[in-house]
Formats: sequence, structure tokens, C-alpha cells
Amino acid sequence: QVQLVESEGGLVQTGGSLRLSCAASGRTFSSYIMGWFRQAPGKERDFVAAVTWSGDNAYYADSVKGRFTISRDNAKNTVYLQMNSLKPEDTAVYYCAARRERTFVSSQSRSYEYWGQGTQVTVSS
Repeated sequence: QVQLVESEGGLVQTGGSLRLSCAASGRTFSSYIMGWFRQAPGKERDFVAAVTWSGDNAYYADSVKGRFTISRDNAKNTVYLQMNSLKPEDTAVYYCAARRERTFVSSQSRSYEYWGQGTQVTVSS
């Protein structure tokens, strides 16, 4: 069992930056692929980014590539999402997720077994 707790999101202006963090409980954090998803009002939950167990390989949705960076610190059981050059269309509830798999990354939300409670990110124009 893994429990995930995201940091507080926030309100930021277009072009600004924000870093989200997600702390995981348990001693097997390094056994999981960690991902970030987001859901805007009235829309489906979309893949944002994921990172393999070692942190050596990261994958991004095309919409955030070059602007967002996912990273993890296995010693701290924490995964991060650094978001730069934010746009109004990045406004959403952001969710941290864990997949019980070390290297095979999936962009499908149904592939992730554990989820955080979500945190609101709002980008004003």
C-alpha cells in the first residue's frame, strides 16, 4: 500500500513557474514508476509526465514537453513536477500517481494503482 500526498498548488500568472511535490509513504518507493496527471473541469484526466524508478528516464505529454520537468528523490520518497512557462490551459487539478512497475511507463491512468488527493493549479491570463 502506498499513500501519496501532494503539496499545495497555487495561483500563478501566465509565464510563471510552480513546483509541485508528492510525498509517498512506505519503504518501496523505488519500486514504483511515478507519474503526474491533470484534470481540467469537464475533461478527462490526462497524462502529464512520468519517471522510471531510478529517475534516469522521464516521459512527457507533448503539451508540456520543454516546459515541465519531472524528477524524484528516492531517499526522500518524493517526486517533483517543476512547471515553467505556465499557460492558462495548464489550469487543472494535478494528481500524483504510482505504478507498481519499475521501467515500463504508461500514460494511461488505469495503469496506476495509487493516487494522491489532487492539488489545484490555476494560471491566470
